[in-house]
Amino acid sequence: MSMRIKQCKMSKKKQIELLKFFVAEVSARKASELLEINRNTTRLFYQKIREVICYHIEKEAKELFNGKIELDESYFSDEDARASEVEERLIK
Repeated sequence: MSMRIKQCKMSKKKQIELLKFFVAEVSARKASELLEINRNTTRLFYQKIREVICYHIEKEAKELFNGKIELDESYFSDEDARASEVEERLIK
């Protein structure tokens, strides 16, 4: 599943311009003034961009850190595996 901005009634040209402003770190309020669109529309578009970025970062992190990770002789993994390891240590 890919995360994209859907159901946007803005023209592609305005979306691209807003994306350029977002990358240039222009505030949503200033971008709305420059493009002459409603500030709430711009704020919502910026929020959707952040959600898409967050989705892709989380997806990449899950793929990168899949399984067990050893750090300073400590093991980290998902909770189920960790719980079973603790049970095994307690039994021994």
